[in-house]
Amino acid sequence: MATYKQLMAEKEALEAQLAEVRATEIAGVIEKIQGLMAEYELTADDIAPKRRRGRPVAAGKVAKPAAKAKSALPAKYMDPKTGATWSGRGRAPAWLGKNRTKFLIAEA
Repeated sequence: MATYKQLMAEKEALEAQLAEVRATEIAGVIEKIQGLMAEYELTADDIAPKRRRGRPVAAGKVAKPAAKAKSALPAKYMDPKTGATWSGRGRAPAWLGKNRTKFLIAEA
């Protein structure tokens, strides 16, 4: 059975061989890519365009103008202990409980 040192030496030799083979193969691939780029008159930007933030716009669609800001709804319920309010839309707060009538704000 091989010793630890022998196995480590084999591992280093294989890693060196891997790096050498990879370098030669990469050189061949780069030459192919450069040849195809020259043949089709492509640039690096054609192959890897700059990334933009956000969602891409669908082809043929025009961006919509910004929507108007929605105004806040008036409060319908209020917690007398904390002063917290709720408009009646969305998820009900825990302090509201099942009997909502005792938290209703009187309309003026």
